[in-house]
Parts: sequence; C-alpha cells; structure tokens
Amino acid sequence: MAEEATVAIHDTKGTLGEIEVAPQVIEVISGIAANKVDGVYAMRGKISSGVSELFGRVDHKKGVHLTSSEEGLKVDIYCYFVYGVSVPKVALEIQEKVREQLLQMTDIELAEVNVHIVGIVPEKTELQELLDLDKEEDGEE
Repeated sequence: MAEEATVAIHDTKGTLGEIEVAPQVIEVISGIAANKVDGVYAMRGKISSGVSELFGRVDHKKGVHLTSSEEGLKVDIYCYFVYGVSVPKVALEIQEKVREQLLQMTDIELAEVNVHIVGIVPEKTELQELLDLDKEEDGEE
C-alpha cells in the first residue's frame, strides 16, 4: 500500500507555493482509469469492499496498490477480465490509460504500471460469486 506521505508535483515551487497529491488520490485515479477499459469485469477487492458495493458505495481504489522505489512510483492493478477478450490487448490498454490519466490529471509519470489478472469471468457470473472467490483467495494468502 502507498505510504502516508504526499507526492510533490514537479516544478511547483514557484511564487504561489507547492502542490502535493495524496497517494490515495493516485490510487483512485488509477482504479477509475483501469475500470473504464473495455474487457475489465471488475477490480479485485476485499470482502468488505464487495459488501460495500452491494449497498451502493463504490471503492475506486480497490485492486490498486501504489509503491514508491528508487526508480519512481509503481502501480499494481489487480482485476478480473471478461471471458473472450484478448488479455494482452486489454492489459496494454490498462497500462496506457492509467499512465495517460495520471499524467494528464496530476503531471506525475509512473515508472511502472503492472497489471495482474486474477481471474477470467464468464458473462453470467454475479457479484456474489466474485465475493466468494475473494474469500477463498484471502484464506490462502
């Protein structure tokens, strides 16, 4: 998960002051961008986020993990794909969209966007079945 520190945007120490972006904001932007790509069924979350979605609350940063290293910021995206899509094509589009949105909205360039496909979902699978999959995965970790 991302550190609690903020990320400073390049060349902002002008006469007006600094601009800093919280890591949670980067995770939310990444999650929304990835979720809007055709072929992505859902983002991987914990049981609590799945239950929250049943009650109408959407956690846009679920399935997104931000880390900082010497090379820069890295985003790991965990998602389910729709059955029948081209996995490399959809994963590449996720990488491009996330990188593009973060650059456009925050002027932050990512060192890496890693896409982890945790499952392929047939068209008729319901949300409850995905929650059961998360429960099994959480028990194994």
